[in-house]
Amino acid sequence: MKKIIMLLALAICLPIAFSITAAEAARASDSGKILFVPLDNRPITDKETRQVAEKLGYDVVVPPDTLLGTREQPGDPDGLWQWLNDNAPGAKAAVVSTDAMLYGSLVASRNHELTENTINQRLERFRTFRESHPGLPVYGFGTILRTLLSATHSGNGMEPAIYQQNAVMLRDYSVLRDKEEMGLASKKEKQELDRLQKEILPAAMEDWTHRHGLNFNANKALIDLTGQGVFTFLFLGGDDSALYSQTHYETRHLKEYGKNIGKTKLQITSGADELGMVMMCRAICDDKRDIPFVYTAYNEGKGRTTIPKYCNEEIGIDVDNTIVAAGGMLVPAPERAELVMAVNTNFDGKTMDANGPDNTIKPRKGTMYFVNMVKELVNKGYPVAVADIAYGNGADNAMMNELHKEDLQFKLQAYGGWNTATNTTGFLIGTGLLTKWMDKQAREELMLTRYLDEWGYQSNIRQQLGAAVWIHPGYSQSTGNLDGARDFASQQGTELMKEFAKKNINLPGDISLKNLRISHPWNRLFECDIDF
Repeated sequence: MKKIIMLLALAICLPIAFSITAAEAARASDSGKILFVPLDNRPITDKETRQVAEKLGYDVVVPPDTLLGTREQPGDPDGLWQWLNDNAPGAKAAVVSTDAMLYGSLVASRNHELTENTINQRLERFRTFRESHPGLPVYGFGTILRTLLSATHSGNGMEPAIYQQNAVMLRDYSVLRDKEEMGLASKKEKQELDRLQKEILPAAMEDWTHRHGLNFNANKALIDLTGQGVFTFLFLGGDDSALYSQTHYETRHLKEYGKNIGKTKLQITSGADELGMVMMCRAICDDKRDIPFVYTAYNEGKGRTTIPKYCNEEIGIDVDNTIVAAGGMLVPAPERAELVMAVNTNFDGKTMDANGPDNTIKPRKGTMYFVNMVKELVNKGYPVAVADIAYGNGADNAMMNELHKEDLQFKLQAYGGWNTATNTTGFLIGTGLLTKWMDKQAREELMLTRYLDEWGYQSNIRQQLGAAVWIHPGYSQSTGNLDGARDFASQQGTELMKEFAKKNINLPGDISLKNLRISHPWNRLFECDIDF
């Protein structure tokens, strides 16, 4: 009833300030079982997503690791379907990666050798599952196949090897094809498109076209199933996309295909690794019959019109749609919000690399504006979450250093700054909307993990660790696999992390890093698992 009153108040634009009551906080422990089939077994897509829901008292049940995809091996879709059916009784919701159920994992969706018939049979299992468990809400999340962004992507096992000598041409072809259909290609670009069509190895073009066609048709089928009520909600994201690309091309067509379903059942945006967290949030908000109110604020300059690297639309559009997908509602003023989301972008709208030489602690244009904005919002008592997307694959050292100096780190509700911009904003939205049901220590523990990972590891320690590991005799310089240097990387990384935290993070009194340990479950330095 309280939320209904608040919604009515919003509709007539009355300035109401919201606060969580003791009764609402108590309901955090009144949870239940949620089935969760993650995209793969990486910490962020599996363990760290699960931990957010567990902070609210939910029993998040995941398949055994032997069924989930890894970097080297796809998951087991047949085993996952059996597991899902076996564990459905008594569950409140199922949050399910369609990539895992159809292909085995995100990586497997890019390099599988499945037939269209096999994929279609697995698609029909969603209908069968709904018929067998009609009262169980199913929240699906899947990816639109990524566009090759560089020649290196085809040489690391993430794409078929046949693309190796054609990766750049395939990427450029997809850019020009997308622009041509949109009526934006110049005469010179059309000539270049014709040239690329002739020069790309026919076998590579055939495989690339066939593979994208399988994924595109599977996503159309998932949209059909959503329209038929099989999915309670379907969230599709363009993996590693760009403004003009094959992924953007397919995203445009899928949005048109699903336009009559409505945003309360279907959203199509950019991203991949964050989709599970967004759908976990949606499942919990639906379970609690609540619609959290969200206000967004952006840094000066390009702000919400920024089109980040790996994204095919303005970040403001993506954020707005993701808030709806997560079960929230945008409000026009922070006074009405249960979460104020502050988004750190660069003044010129460019996304830089967190491990590059420009990511120093020296403030840039916009740094102090953003920090002062966050400080003012916090001082007014608003629940603030910071999405740090000025850099890709890590935090903004200058901004984070200023937050540290202002002692704002643990006065926030949530923080995110990892991987792509939409990975950050999506995971932050999913986490941030749920923090109102968490106690202070739960929020602080989640934020500390993000500070250690995004700021400590990704923006600083990974580079130092990479230099040390490179000369270790157990490291494979040709593949980037840690192999025999894995224990060394864990030990050295842990020591570096402790030193960084001691210098840069003002730990809350009830949290200790005495037992901190990092590891590298995917046998590479790119991601780490943090345990404290």
